[in-house]
Amino acid sequence: MTAVAVREPGTPAVFGRAAAAEWLRLRTVRTTWWCLLAAAVTIVGIGVIMAYDADDVYATGELPPATAAGEFGVMLGQFALLVLVLLAVTQEYASGAITPTLQWTPRRGLLLAARLTVPVLAATAAGVLLALTADITAWLIADLPFSPGDVADSLGRVAAVLLAGGALAVGVGLLLRSTAGALATVFLLQLVLPFLLPAFGVQWMADLGELLPGTGAIWMLLGEPDMTAGQATALLVGWAALAVGLGGASLLRRDAG
Repeated sequence: MTAVAVREPGTPAVFGRAAAAEWLRLRTVRTTWWCLLAAAVTIVGIGVIMAYDADDVYATGELPPATAAGEFGVMLGQFALLVLVLLAVTQEYASGAITPTLQWTPRRGLLLAARLTVPVLAATAAGVLLALTADITAWLIADLPFSPGDVADSLGRVAAVLLAGGALAVGVGLLLRSTAGALATVFLLQLVLPFLLPAFGVQWMADLGELLPGTGAIWMLLGEPDMTAGQATALLVGWAALAVGLGGASLLRRDAG
């Protein structure tokens, strides 16, 4: 009896299947749509509020650009999008579904790539679209300065913040394997500690706050605190790479439980 050689699928095919499964799971759970709704309300809502307050700003002779609406909105609305990313990573650990997932995709490196790519890109695309909507809304309401160059620059910075934040969320989620723990960690690193530590008036706390990923995000969106674009980029990329490295090692080496 002649044995028939079975050809295993190549890396692109396995990654494509894993990515398709991640996309199917992401778009068919209700929490994804609730997170997107929360992000839309926050980002566009802040844009509308800023537009209606523009008359007060205009009285001082400092009319803000329309792109400020999307940037301020994303500063807070990003957390709804990060919850979306975190749930895509951690839900299977809570339900126990991670075991069959690893059986169906035993090449964990490709599963990591798919799990990093699909939710992060989806959240980033949604955030950029919502920021643009907020910018256009502010422009229509208050006739704020609006130019293609400013919009492109603003949306590029928004995308950078969301990509780095999403990668950070994936890494922390894979490392902690807990939605609550990962959400608290990301929330502290991205928003609470960068604002809280300098408020104590202690120099070493202020210096520590400037090393957190949220400080880079704040600079990208609001132009604060005093640092360069290179320093802000290094914070975002460095923390994202560290989180993905630790979380990826956890996925590759630890048992499913």
